[in-house]
Amino acid sequence: MEEGSVFRSVLAILQWWGFNVTVIIMNKWIFQKLDFKFPLSVSCVHFICSSIGAYIVIKVLKLKPLIVVEAEDRWRRIFPMSFVFCINIVLGNVSLRYIPVSFMQTIKSFTPATTAVVLQWLVWRKYFEWRIWASLVPIVGGILLTSVTELSFNMFGFCAALFGCLATSTKTILAESLLHGYKFDSINTVYYMAPFATMILGIPALLLEGNGIMSWFESHQSPWSALIIIFSSGVLAFCLNFSIFYVIHSTTAVTFNVAGNLKVAVAVLVSWLIFRNPISYMNAVGCGITLVGCTFYGYVRHMLSQQTPGTPRTPRTPRNKMELLPLVNNDKLEGKV
Repeated sequence: MEEGSVFRSVLAILQWWGFNVTVIIMNKWIFQKLDFKFPLSVSCVHFICSSIGAYIVIKVLKLKPLIVVEAEDRWRRIFPMSFVFCINIVLGNVSLRYIPVSFMQTIKSFTPATTAVVLQWLVWRKYFEWRIWASLVPIVGGILLTSVTELSFNMFGFCAALFGCLATSTKTILAESLLHGYKFDSINTVYYMAPFATMILGIPALLLEGNGIMSWFESHQSPWSALIIIFSSGVLAFCLNFSIFYVIHSTTAVTFNVAGNLKVAVAVLVSWLIFRNPISYMNAVGCGITLVGCTFYGYVRHMLSQQTPGTPRTPRTPRNKMELLPLVNNDKLEGKV
C-alpha cells in the first residue's frame, strides 16, 4: 500500500511537471518562434479554454462538485479576485515575451516567500518569527545575483515578472478576506474566475492588439497551424490546473514544496535546451541559491506549523499542503491560464 502511495505521488509530480513545463515552453515558443507577440490575446485564449474546461469537468463530466456562490458574492468577492488574477497572468505572459524562461522562473520562484511575507507584514502588520525572515536572505540574495548577471536582461520584462509576483501575493492576501467561508479547489477557482477574466481582458485585447493580429495573420506563412498551437497551449493550461489538484492530494506539504522548486529547475533546463538563451556561470549559481532558499523557506514554515504557538503574536502557519497554496496556484495559470 505504501509502495502504491509512493508511485501515485511520483506519477502526480511527473505529470504536474510535464504540464507546467510544456505550457511555459509553448508560451515562449508562441512569442519567440511564431512571432505572435500579443500577450493579452494569448492570455484571453487561455481564459476561454479554461472557462470551457472547468464547465465540462464540473457540469458535464461531474468530476468535481460545484461550490455554490451567491450572485451577490460573485460580484462582490469573486470579481475583484478575478481582476487581480487577470493582471497576474497577463504580466506573466508579458514577461515571457521579453525575458528568458530561466530568468522569469527564477523571479517567480520567490513569490510565495519574499513578497507574501513582506506584504503581510506591511499591509496586515503580521508578526513573523526571525527564522522566517532569516530564510528569506538566500532567496533575495539569489535573485539579486541572478538579475545582475543575466545576459539577456530586459528591464520591462523584469518589471512585468516582478509586478506579476506582487499580484500573485496580493491575490493570496485578498483571498483571506474576500473568500472567507468558501473552500475553493483549483477547478472551482477556474470555473468562477476565468469567465470574469475573459470579460475583463477581452475588450482591451481587441482594441490594443486586434490590428496587429490581423497583420500577423496576413503575413504569417502558416497562420492556421500557428493558431492550433496557440489554442493547444490554452487546453494544456487548463490541464495544468487539473494536475495541480491531483498533486495536492497525492503528496505531503514538504514534498510539494521541494517538487515545486525542482520543477523550476526542470523548466530552466528544458528552456535552455530548446531556446539556448545564454546563461553565465554566476547566473546559474544565483538561480540555484534562489531555489535552495525557497526550499529552506518551505521547510521552516512547515517546521513552525508543527509547533504550538508560543506567544499570542505568533502568526498561524500553514497546517497542511492546501494552506501552502495560493487560491490559484502560480503555475497553473502561469502563463498559463
